[in-house]
Amino acid sequence: MAFVRAILLLNVCLCPLLFWGQQKTVQKADSAINKTYKPEILTSGFIDIVNNGQVNASARFIRLFIGEPGNKPNGKRRFAVPLSVYSGVSSSSFNNSNASTTPTSNTFGLRNNEHLINAFINPLSGLFNISADGITYFKKPTTRVTRSGFIYHGGLRVLTGYRTGLATNPATGKPINFFNSFATAGLYFQTGAWERNNAKNVGVFWLAGRYILSQSSNKQLKEILPNLVSNGFYHGWSVGGGIEINNLINIKVVYYKYIKKPEVDYSLPIYQFSFNYSLKN
Repeated sequence: MAFVRAILLLNVCLCPLLFWGQQKTVQKADSAINKTYKPEILTSGFIDIVNNGQVNASARFIRLFIGEPGNKPNGKRRFAVPLSVYSGVSSSSFNNSNASTTPTSNTFGLRNNEHLINAFINPLSGLFNISADGITYFKKPTTRVTRSGFIYHGGLRVLTGYRTGLATNPATGKPINFFNSFATAGLYFQTGAWERNNAKNVGVFWLAGRYILSQSSNKQLKEILPNLVSNGFYHGWSVGGGIEINNLINIKVVYYKYIKKPEVDYSLPIYQFSFNYSLKN
């Protein structure tokens, strides 16, 4: 009996320890699963400052892939389209966003649509932006940071304009949302970048040049600018570069140039300074 009581006492003492150890194992497993499958929701975004005083703020709502996961037996990645959804707002910091009446024409809000100049040519603009973007490198993945490739970006977005017209017209100055499709393609180059005293945290310095297409419905544009004579198609190019180092810096500078200039009031050239952020661990 004494032996049985000793065994029972030992079980009573060990059970809490076994349960605690099992609970810790489950918690670690759950933590590993959550870390592995943590979705990229609201994890990154950017703030743009344009030389005409406009400020754009946007967050990437989600990033996912559509297609076949994993790699082929030969090591090549299976076909998958990287899809991102952005949502952003724009404002004019140095210009009055309220419409004003010009003394000569008695029209209203002519400069209110100046923000569209940047919105048409900037791939990441829009109240809502769903697009596919990525880089296809010319050589197979290696341990080297320096490499080059083909960069692409295309999708559909919702832009906002303000109806112009006589100051006596109740519809003048009202916001109008409209769809705009866009596509960009170009060349990309990157090399390493790191802090002087921390060579282990290696980031990238990149350069890119792109050709840009933008298309809006002519009917929708005429709702904003009744006297507009346009087919809604614009195109141009951009060159830019930036530095991305984890937990240190993520900035870029881009210069845009229209080949076909929009008919709305604008000020050129267009310089864009962006500060990107990332909340991923």
